[in-house]
Amino acid sequence: MENQDITEENESSGTSSLEIGPVRLSEPAWEEARRRAKVIQSLLKISKISEKKRQTAANELGISKRTLSRLIERYKVSGKLLSSLAPRSPNGGIGKPRIGENVESIIHKVVRELYLDKQKRKISKVVQEVRRRCIEANIPPPGQNTVRRRISQISLEKVFEKRSGKFAAHPFTANHGPAITAQDPLEIFMIDHTKVDVIVVDEQQRLPIGRPWLTLAIDVFSRCIAGFYLSFESPSAVSVGMCLTHAIFDKTDLLNKFNIQHSWPLKGKPEKIVVDQGSEFKSEALRKGCEQHGISIHWRKVGYPHLNGVIERVIGTFMKEIHEIPGTTFSNTSERGNYDSNKMAILTMPELEKWLTHAIVGKYHLEIHSSLMETPLSLFRRGIENRNKDINLVQNQKAFLIDFLPIERRTLQRHGFVIEHIFYFSNALIPWISSGNMNEKFIIRRDPRNLSRIFVLHPKESQYLEIPYRNIARPVITLWEHRESLRRLKERGLRHFDETLIFRTLLEMKEIIKNAKKETQSARKKRVKNENAKKSTFDIKSNKNNNNLNINELQDFEIDSIKPFEDIEDWS
Repeated sequence: MENQDITEENESSGTSSLEIGPVRLSEPAWEEARRRAKVIQSLLKISKISEKKRQTAANELGISKRTLSRLIERYKVSGKLLSSLAPRSPNGGIGKPRIGENVESIIHKVVRELYLDKQKRKISKVVQEVRRRCIEANIPPPGQNTVRRRISQISLEKVFEKRSGKFAAHPFTANHGPAITAQDPLEIFMIDHTKVDVIVVDEQQRLPIGRPWLTLAIDVFSRCIAGFYLSFESPSAVSVGMCLTHAIFDKTDLLNKFNIQHSWPLKGKPEKIVVDQGSEFKSEALRKGCEQHGISIHWRKVGYPHLNGVIERVIGTFMKEIHEIPGTTFSNTSERGNYDSNKMAILTMPELEKWLTHAIVGKYHLEIHSSLMETPLSLFRRGIENRNKDINLVQNQKAFLIDFLPIERRTLQRHGFVIEHIFYFSNALIPWISSGNMNEKFIIRRDPRNLSRIFVLHPKESQYLEIPYRNIARPVITLWEHRESLRRLKERGLRHFDETLIFRTLLEMKEIIKNAKKETQSARKKRVKNENAKKSTFDIKSNKNNNNLNINELQDFEIDSIKPFEDIEDWS
């Protein structure tokens, strides 16, 4: 029988074949190994495997119980390498499908043209066409079970979308509206946050400091990762802005920094971003920034999980990979068991960022996606070639990010601007101070990762002015350091305090940590959080020697249309 011919494993090869990694595996062999691993890993979680469960697993894989037992043993001996589960050819080779790559190519092409089509042809018609094309190409045709298996690996969601239309009702979207799909690359980015399932360590003492947040942007059309942002800061419009900045601009410098040879060609503004109902996605900063750059925002409806399935599946994929890193917290306490995540942690934040970049461009982008039937990278490139619209690029990274900073409105005083007890002044403010008009509120943007300067929108000209501390000798601090200092002062019972006292308190806090014999994990986390925040502040290309940023590249505000509102967006 064909099934027996394809699935029984040749045992002639030695154990050295177990050491052959995925580089030498064909895509179909790699896909089959992944399918087998999913079933076998579920079995291995059971302390005592019953004959019934063993038979069920064998049936699911389409193999005999004897072959299943050999696969399990091979998987264990290899140290649970995925490549150990790849199909073997009759001559003992590993990773070679029992049908040639030319046949695989014909199957994929016919399935895409005939089966994933609104004509809704029967599988038997697909089998006939595959057979006809193979004979025409003088290639031995595959059996019908081989073709049927390839079709069964396509997600039902993809089948419904291609055969019934983008907006057709089907089990995945019934009564909830259509799933989110895109017709072109860079059309829709889906953005979400998650806490990474791994403990990171600080760079100085290599001691654990906690789990960082990951903000991820995905190109819905190709499923490519457009960009990401890793930090200890709670999700905010700044997190989204940093992620979008990473997604939209060229990533060559980042790849060179990490000495990564793979390409990451995604760059350019999306037409739309799809986000959840979190407060950070409804902030004025995000809304205005997107409006300025022609990016529409779509908020996913609460209670319709199918609408965010695309990004959740990708996040789940990366978390499974992260579960292989020392220091992982796994998905839950029962899965973690007695594993000491803090004790096993080894990666710093920069090292985790490098690992993520490798995982994205060196693995995820290059693997065949089960729904797409090709790799995300190849689909993106093909989509760009066929795209009939220009790619919208942004020239000034610094200006772009400013558009996503928190917005405040303040009146100008004779000593400049004062925000949360900190004074900002520049000679550029003197003409306005001299005019005597102290009632007008200025639009100000402030980066919570660096409070040493603010960006003030010129009320008449199209530019932002970068205004520093009035006392430029003050150190750079973050919003979180600043608020911690205010909290300490209030704990002392002080009701009235000035800028000098705030910075003095911050210095005292740092001295206490510096002189302590051993920092607590909480203290290390606060220190690293602030250090990383300052490092990431405009760590991107910007126009040199240009403190005045042209507003045409930023926010196209109509000053007369500004409506007063209370102070500042919440960044607690």
